[in-house]
Amino acid sequence: MKSPLAYKNLYGLIGYPLGHSFSRDYFNHKFIAEDIDAQYINFEIEDIGQLMEVIAEYPNLNGLNVTAPYKEVVIPMLDEMDDDAREIGAVNVIRFIRDEKTHELTKLKGYNSDAVAFGKSIEPLLTPARTSAMVLGTGGASKAVCNALRKLGVHTQLVSRRKSGNTLVYEEITRAMVAAHKIVVNATPLGKYPDDNLCPDFPYRFLSKEHLCYDLIYNPEETLFMKNSAQYGAETKNGLEMLLLQAFVSYEIWTKGDDGKLK
Repeated sequence: MKSPLAYKNLYGLIGYPLGHSFSRDYFNHKFIAEDIDAQYINFEIEDIGQLMEVIAEYPNLNGLNVTAPYKEVVIPMLDEMDDDAREIGAVNVIRFIRDEKTHELTKLKGYNSDAVAFGKSIEPLLTPARTSAMVLGTGGASKAVCNALRKLGVHTQLVSRRKSGNTLVYEEITRAMVAAHKIVVNATPLGKYPDDNLCPDFPYRFLSKEHLCYDLIYNPEETLFMKNSAQYGAETKNGLEMLLLQAFVSYEIWTKGDDGKLK
């Protein structure tokens, strides 16, 4: 098997801990199927400071995905961010910009593909009744969801376990509030494998067939959040399509410049 350094282009994922990686499987199958001289590997780093060690060790590294817990703390290490990433305050894609002649790294630019992917995934499910959303959670994923929904003209209301500013806590949610928000998005990790017996403490009994309940989690395929929502007639969707779209967007960011042309 070839060393990672033997490939023309290397891509990867940074996070901690890293278990099964959808991205690694997806990209390496893509590279083999399309005869692309590239490899995708996982970099399980215990501290974000180790990122510079990874960059120094792999001069053929040209792009990274970023997952928990580094989507926000990686920002000070970047030279630039696109508008969405700056507004969201979280980065999950890094493009390496190198000198065309010397191949020396000149800039690290951060992007957020969560917002783009989520927006493309949910847009076909919007109806005239679905103009307001309750977004469960206040982390980086939640910020990306709110960014995408605002661009689609959907009003958002944050819900969390802790009260802050205009954020509701679960205990405050009334039947009227749920009736006024026909979209509910689980942007928390509650229900993710192996803790698939968990779900947000949402009043599912107030849901109806007009509601769309979208869970960003894709493993398990049907989360407890989705099961509870479907029990009261709501349409449900998991995060698998969003994940596939994220991967597609990531590769476009790595292989095309900001002008949309192949590098």
